[in-house]
Amino acid sequence: MNELCRLSATAAVALLKRREVSPLELIDAAVERIRITDPQLNALPTLCVERAREHAKRLMQKPPSDPPAYYLYGLPIAVKDNTDVEGVRCTSGSRIYADRIAPASDIVVQRLEQNGALVIGKSNLPEFAAGGNTFNDVFGVTRNPWDTRMTPSGSSGGAAAALAAGQVWLATGGDFGGSIRSPSSFCSTVGMRPSPGMVPRAQKQPFSALSVEGPMARNVADCALMFDCEAGAHPLDPMSHPAPAAGYASAAAHPHKPRRVAFSIDLGIAPVIHREVSAVCTAAAEKLARDGVTVEEAHPDLADAEKNFMILRGAIYIARIAPLLEKHRHLLKPEVIENTEFGLGLKLTDVVAAEIAHGELIRRVARFFENYDLLICPAVMCPPFPVEMRYVEQLDGVKLEGYMGWLVMTYALSMTACPVLSIPCGFTAAGLPIGLQVVAPTRAEARLFAHGAYLEQLFGLAGRVPIDPISQ
Repeated sequence: MNELCRLSATAAVALLKRREVSPLELIDAAVERIRITDPQLNALPTLCVERAREHAKRLMQKPPSDPPAYYLYGLPIAVKDNTDVEGVRCTSGSRIYADRIAPASDIVVQRLEQNGALVIGKSNLPEFAAGGNTFNDVFGVTRNPWDTRMTPSGSSGGAAAALAAGQVWLATGGDFGGSIRSPSSFCSTVGMRPSPGMVPRAQKQPFSALSVEGPMARNVADCALMFDCEAGAHPLDPMSHPAPAAGYASAAAHPHKPRRVAFSIDLGIAPVIHREVSAVCTAAAEKLARDGVTVEEAHPDLADAEKNFMILRGAIYIARIAPLLEKHRHLLKPEVIENTEFGLGLKLTDVVAAEIAHGELIRRVARFFENYDLLICPAVMCPPFPVEMRYVEQLDGVKLEGYMGWLVMTYALSMTACPVLSIPCGFTAAGLPIGLQVVAPTRAEARLFAHGAYLEQLFGLAGRVPIDPISQ
């Protein structure tokens, strides 16, 4: 069972396709792994094992006659606990919804299940996915498998921790300000924030290029395989785009060396970068240069990204949380209240100006990529930190602004509308993971997966996860 859990998703799917292992056997392996590891991690607090088994039996009794190349054949996955799975508890990490049962599945879950995925459980997150440390008043704290004293970050922290501990082979994530990328960095897994519209969504909020769904896995090929299952046009989302005929897994299977790469340690906006993060990411860029890639220190102009991100985020919080504030204020954590009140205090002219500035930033970045194949930079300003810290207030003596200040490297890139991979690039002296953001032009996901596969080979860290949680 343990050996099955160590397999990549791609390898597990190959066994399923050849019927050398059954979906029920993989469910049993995942359940046993969760039983052993989750008391230390609290990554998957809600399980739906019988639902998965019933789904597996239907797949086995009536296998698809003409499945797509990326079909999953009954692979167990985790779904983030703010994404509905029909008939399963979905709390969004909030006491307001502690007993809520989802009446229907979200579009991304429908897509994944149609493509042979089995949802085995819901991954933990901060309340309403707000924040970079995974804790809430419903399920408590999630811990990092690399060191259970540390946070796996957030908001998709439960997903990244589950992957790193071998509990599941793939997991869904959502990324607004870095919620896929920072947990991937902290857990040495791979996650992608796609271009807006690549994964269809249907939510009660303003149409936005900021909040997206994306895949999380243990390596680039697995991430691409999951993205194949998620991506594509959908009639309920007019922003959604058709997926390419060749597929993303095919792109990841053919690693491609970029010719010219921009490298920035701080994107010109981070007030401080932890010395070990700086050293590891700089060493990764130097390794790229030694392999014959032209690497130049450069970045697009992101000077107004932080200000306008906060305004646009505040406007979205009006739609998401303001209806709950009057009735349930006593049940909401301070940061959620703060975000919502900030939004309610905005003027219409503030929001319109931020929308215009957002478009101008996107165009600046598009022009920047006329000269570069990729932009690479640290995923997070610091390594994993203790779970008791709600967020990083200061770093190396520099005070950071608000509870989001330490995440500026991710949320600034959310403003670009570009696809971004977070891949492992090294470790601190204490053995804590550090991730690299790899950015490509808008809608160049196939190219990003091919370049990401090359970088993964170069760094030699694919699938290097602890599996057994490390307690100090």
